[in-house]
Amino acid sequence: MRIFLLLLLACGFLAAADKKVVAPKDTKPGRPFSPGILSGGTLYISGQTGADKNGNYPEKFEDEVKQTLANIEEVLKAGGHTFADAVAVQVYLTDMELFGRMNTVYMATFPEPRPTRTTVGVAKLVGKARIEITVTARK
Repeated sequence: MRIFLLLLLACGFLAAADKKVVAPKDTKPGRPFSPGILSGGTLYISGQTGADKNGNYPEKFEDEVKQTLANIEEVLKAGGHTFADAVAVQVYLTDMELFGRMNTVYMATFPEPRPTRTTVGVAKLVGKARIEITVTARK
């Protein structure tokens, strides 16, 4: 029984040791979340919006989608991944009428075979965001 408990404890420590924060170099410290977590070869990216480094959102929706994807790409690169490594994506839109416009930009960014995806309409996102995207990537 002791050996089993020691093995269980060791597995817990190994799992915790395999968890690494991934963030672009210019990420502001003290945020309540990590931009990305690399664990077991899988990169989990927190929801990203279209805010630029100064917190400004583009007026044009397509530019907001592009900035959102650029923010995601920074985390992907920091974790040694690319859009080709994405396996699952969640998209949150404040207006489902924007779905087609989002899709046009999205499809130009993610190569075939594209990751699985869920798109959800929500009442509100942080700040002036109309879109937020989370990504899971694995090599």
